[in-house]
Amino acid sequence: MSRILLFNKPYGVICQFSKDGLHPTLADYIAVPDVYPAGRLDTDSEGLLLLTGDGKLQHRITDPGHKLLKTYWVQVEGEPDAAALSQLCSGVQLKDGLTLPAEARAMAEPESLWLRDPPVRFRKEIPTSWISLTIREGRNRQVRRMTAAVGLPTLRLIRYRIGDWSLDGLPRGQWLSLNL
Repeated sequence: MSRILLFNKPYGVICQFSKDGLHPTLADYIAVPDVYPAGRLDTDSEGLLLLTGDGKLQHRITDPGHKLLKTYWVQVEGEPDAAALSQLCSGVQLKDGLTLPAEARAMAEPESLWLRDPPVRFRKEIPTSWISLTIREGRNRQVRRMTAAVGLPTLRLIRYRIGDWSLDGLPRGQWLSLNL
């Protein structure tokens, strides 16, 4: 039987257990031996992080060959139009190549959303909106680069789902252990 931890990573936390002296780390939230992150989230991203001590499970979660879908809630500067959403769905040309097609749709601000500390910058003259974006790959800062490429810079990025696991019912900074 494999064990997996679902962690709702707060903004500013580094996805490692060793201290760096500048930021909080996983060790500040999770006191469970022999578990390691299956993938990463940037320090300035929030949301679902999976941890396990099972190497095969970790590989299945992170290997692009398994194509586990990852869904993000993305607060962007501006309002997505049909052309921008269509481009995200078709694939976006980035410096490191064309992304795989994604699933993208405009969405309302999530009802279960927690406050971010520090808050996202606010400009009275520029509206913000939310997109649900589901990708099948995991390039470095891919979601941020995709939204910027279609003219919608990312202000806040929350990973909501990886495969069948989601943030549902998991408060910010908390974790849940599951046996598979």
